[in-house]
Amino acid sequence: MTADPVAKVLSYVTLGVGKDRFAVGVQTVREILDNSRPMAHLPNAPAFLQGVIDVRDCMVPVVDLRLKLGLPASTPTDDTRILVLDFAFVGRTLVIGLLVDRVFEVAEMQTDNLNVVPDIGMRWKSDLIQAIGRLDGRFIVILDLERLFSDTEIALLQLQ
Repeated sequence: MTADPVAKVLSYVTLGVGKDRFAVGVQTVREILDNSRPMAHLPNAPAFLQGVIDVRDCMVPVVDLRLKLGLPASTPTDDTRILVLDFAFVGRTLVIGLLVDRVFEVAEMQTDNLNVVPDIGMRWKSDLIQAIGRLDGRFIVILDLERLFSDTEIALLQLQ
């Protein structure tokens, strides 16, 4: 079977949350930080908003991806990372930190190997998923960053 000659190769940063693997487009990742930075916690913030950190004189809100995806909180480990992301949202660029259990690698996937989210007839937040791919025999869920947050949550995250 030959590959589609018009298929593009896209690069993703793969990350782990629990036993699952997710990915975000490499072009959205500004930097990857360990979790040792001092974080200012914000009173009355939603549970998923862990606080803010300073990244090169920029106040960056940090979102716990576990909590945002409805998973239980976990204790940070030496592998816990903060991905500082720049992504477009309704015509403007947002900067947020995404707290994840671990970062694996930068991986390339061909667009013809990416699948749309299957309709399994259940009510779940499949709109948070851009596509599902395979890498080394494992499923990788590619997150749709624009849909990960509601308009209200984005307004809350714009602290700068």
